[in-house]
Amino acid sequence: MKSKFNFKYDIAVSGSSNMKICAKGTKEKALELGKELAKNKCIVISGATDGIPFVVSCANREAGGFNLGFSPAISKSEHVKSYRLPIDPYDVIVYTGEDYAGRDVIMTKASEAVIIISGETGTMHEFLTAFETGKVIGVLEGTGGIADKAKEFLRGIKKKPKAEIFFNNDPKKLLKEIIGELIKKEKKIKK
Repeated sequence: MKSKFNFKYDIAVSGSSNMKICAKGTKEKALELGKELAKNKCIVISGATDGIPFVVSCANREAGGFNLGFSPAISKSEHVKSYRLPIDPYDVIVYTGEDYAGRDVIMTKASEAVIIISGETGTMHEFLTAFETGKVIGVLEGTGGIADKAKEFLRGIKKKPKAEIFFNNDPKKLLKEIIGELIKKEKKIKK
C-alpha cells in the first residue's frame, strides 16, 4: 500500500538557537528556506530547539510541511521543563535522552543532507558529524556564525569530504543544489 505521505527528502537544519548572533536578514532567509523545504516535499529534521531551527520549522509547517525534532531530553516533560524547549511546530519529537552532543549525532545521521545557518558550537558539531558521515551539506552564507567561517575552516584541513558541500547566500538556490545532489545519489543507488 502506498503511503499517504509524499515526502521526498529528509533534510536537517542546523543553526543557532540564539538569534542574537545571526547576521542581519538571517531570519528572513530562514523563513524562506522553511517555505522552500515544504514546497520541495522535504521533511525538516532539527534539534527541536529555539532560534533558527524553530524559525525554519514554523515556516515549513505554515507552508504545509512536516517537522521531525530530536530532543536532548528523555521525555516531553524534561524537554519543556528542564531544557525549556518548544513543542510546537514539531509534528513528531524523538526524545533521545542523549543531552545535546548525543542528540546532535543522532539528528544529523538521521538526515540525507544538512543545512547550516549561522550557529555556534552545536552547529559546528553537527557540521563535522555531517562531514564525517558523508552527508550532503549546504551552508547558507551571509548568516553569521559558523556558516560564515566554514570555508575558512575547510581550507585548514587536508581531509576531503565524503560528499558535496554547497555554499550559497540564497536559500532557494542552495536548496536546489542540495536536491540536485540528492537526485544524483538516488540515481547511483538505482543502478
